[in-house]
Amino acid sequence: MKRLCTTAIAVAISALCFGQTSITIEECYSKARENYPLIRKLGLVEKTKEYNLDNLNKGYLPQLMFSSKATYQSDVTKIPIDLEAMGFKGVEIPHLSQDQYGISLDLNQTIWDGGAIKSSKEAVKSSSEVEKSNIEVSLYAVNERINQIYFGILLADAQIEQNRLLKKILADNYSQVESYTKNGIANQSDLDAIKVDMIKAEQNEIDFVTARNTYIIILAKLTGMEIDGDTRLVKPLPERPTQSDAFRRPEMSLFDAQVMKYRSDYNRINSGLYPRLSVFATGGYGKPGLDMFENKFAPYYIAGIKLNWNIGNFYSLKSQRKLIRNNIDMVENQRELFLFNTDIDKTQKELAIDKYMEQIKYDDEIIRLKTSIRKASEAKIANGTISGTDLMRDINSEHAAIQTKILHEIQLLLSIYDFKYVMNDF
Repeated sequence: MKRLCTTAIAVAISALCFGQTSITIEECYSKARENYPLIRKLGLVEKTKEYNLDNLNKGYLPQLMFSSKATYQSDVTKIPIDLEAMGFKGVEIPHLSQDQYGISLDLNQTIWDGGAIKSSKEAVKSSSEVEKSNIEVSLYAVNERINQIYFGILLADAQIEQNRLLKKILADNYSQVESYTKNGIANQSDLDAIKVDMIKAEQNEIDFVTARNTYIIILAKLTGMEIDGDTRLVKPLPERPTQSDAFRRPEMSLFDAQVMKYRSDYNRINSGLYPRLSVFATGGYGKPGLDMFENKFAPYYIAGIKLNWNIGNFYSLKSQRKLIRNNIDMVENQRELFLFNTDIDKTQKELAIDKYMEQIKYDDEIIRLKTSIRKASEAKIANGTISGTDLMRDINSEHAAIQTKILHEIQLLLSIYDFKYVMNDF
């Protein structure tokens, strides 16, 4: 809460002071997530899950099937009894026609499926979670790109500001040395030495501005925000991240989802070991009906209860369970590897933060001394005791010290936010 308040105050002050649009890195994270094309796939995955679950739920409904047939048979069943030989003259045992017809409507209602539908629904849900977790991992990776771009812009801003201060110092010294040249204290080569660095400063500004504009364009595309050259990026405070045992990386949710998916496969395999119980009914109309001695069209129906049990599922049970256990072990191995590499990254970021904090402690003192040397050189050239080249050496040395501090400050911030990325502690 304290950090959020500090950021809000900084944004408000900057907006009042500069009359510019200001954005924070937290806003960039949020907008980049909303703008990233992959975010729409989350909704599609959820809809797919709902459709699949709805289809599976229909497995509990009675299943109806209509069928019809017309056949011609080369032979039909006959009773091999000669009634005339037995004294029954004029009596015939009827037999079926070789052409037969029929229509029927079959109804089947599952009473117990051994948990097949339930386990299939679990599999659909777990597969959906795996897909969504994969998407979240990809979305989270965008934050690392935001870090690089955001702090690249802040570095360019600081370099542009410092370069303009350098240009002012060079312009002031050029004017002074120009007057010294007219008075015979300095010569044209002293003036040319300063002019060379003035031109270099102009070149450097082109580089810095181009780099900033490039980063701005990329950031605008990533976030979908309207960002231009006048947009001001709020510089975060260099606060050391708090140590926490909590580890909320989306990869961990992905590993959990993958394990749950394989466990749902285990339940699905187990459901195949049980028998299926159902009731059925068939109603039809055909020639013949159920009475084979009635060679005419007649209605009929059949109703009953049915038990099916696929014993063959036991054959592969052991190997299937071993395969699932192996898949779970592979996921756990990936989790272990991820935690191992992440712990190394965390240590590297912590050491980088410590390094830059220590370096920044000395930067101000180095700059103070370099500034003192530069001012002394400005006084010496006024007395004609040093050349313009010597003066420029000291001016550039001071400028390099300031640029080093700027770089250390941005590297510190980047290391802090890279640490936050590693730990998902934004």
